[in-house]
Amino acid sequence: MDLLEDIVVIDFSQFLSGPSAGLRLADMGAQVIKIEKPSGGDICRQLYVSDVMIEGESTIFHAINRNKQSYVADLKEEVDLEKVKQLLSQADVMLHNFRPGVMERLGLSYQEVKKINPSIVYAEITGYGTEGPWINLPGQDLLLQSVSGLTWLSHNSDNMPTPMGVAVVDILAGTHVTQGILATLYQRAITGEGALVQVSMFESILDFQFEVLTCFYNDGNQLPVRSAVNNGHAYVSAPYGIYKTADGYLALAMGSIPVLGRLLGCGDLERYQDSQDWFTRRDEIKSILAAHLLTQTTAGWLSVLEPADIWCAPVMDYEGLVQQEGYKVLNMELTVQTGNGLNITTTRCPIRVDGNMLTSSVGAPLLGEHNREIDARFSIK
Repeated sequence: MDLLEDIVVIDFSQFLSGPSAGLRLADMGAQVIKIEKPSGGDICRQLYVSDVMIEGESTIFHAINRNKQSYVADLKEEVDLEKVKQLLSQADVMLHNFRPGVMERLGLSYQEVKKINPSIVYAEITGYGTEGPWINLPGQDLLLQSVSGLTWLSHNSDNMPTPMGVAVVDILAGTHVTQGILATLYQRAITGEGALVQVSMFESILDFQFEVLTCFYNDGNQLPVRSAVNNGHAYVSAPYGIYKTADGYLALAMGSIPVLGRLLGCGDLERYQDSQDWFTRRDEIKSILAAHLLTQTTAGWLSVLEPADIWCAPVMDYEGLVQQEGYKVLNMELTVQTGNGLNITTTRCPIRVDGNMLTSSVGAPLLGEHNREIDARFSIK
């Protein structure tokens, strides 16, 4: 479905945060044109997160840049810069994720682009915003996870701070700027006026923690305390966490400890009748529970807990996940084809509209693949 048909996005962004926003706009039907430097293009083309390469480029580049077009331009060269400005004069959205000051030095600040195209939606992602002592620090995912306090929420209390195993800050910032772009496009449809949309990765990851930060703000600045045993959430009582079983792992969310004790045949848990104890004595409770769950398989425990509507789940790796019917029925795998004709499997957009999935078979572009096509369509000289 081309929900954003005829919307043209000029995307200067690199790595993950900005390109993830461009990906979602492309999924919705926008024409997303990546502006890439002649030598190497988007740095993400060589950002290897594994030893798997596709056509000599990183898998992550192909995953996050499918269904886009590549336009090579050297922004330090006046001729190329003028071509890009011609594109911007006809665009609906401009997106970048450079550090503060970079686009100003290139003559592509919001104020300058607004002169070229007053109705443009100008969106930018920074690491730490545009003011304050941290504005020139690198906006890198692990660093943002670390400085924001996020790493103190995972693992047990006696373990070191632990980051999430995905680029959560990048993807959240991309999601937030996409929300801002879509809202501003709606406003523009009413007023005819463009706007500046700004998101920092730092603000995105702080917002991601609104639940625990609100507790911190309103609880005398008491720091969250991770469980010493099977930690799953610093502010949630037992049994919340992941437990080892005889043959794997089992996740348990919120639930009544005495009820859990009866179902599992663990009499020691039944004495914890006061729900306040489930938090104040959670490590004690979790230790008892952890020892008991080792006595049966994950499937065995699930056969008891699921019929009783206890919130639980097996802990699966990708190999196990893709074999499940619950996964297969979603059709999350998408096959796209690059300009060289290579088929690549990736994930599809998770949004459905009127029951329809937002899909495209177009893979990530070759560097500069669409220069001639774009020059012709937009009459670039």
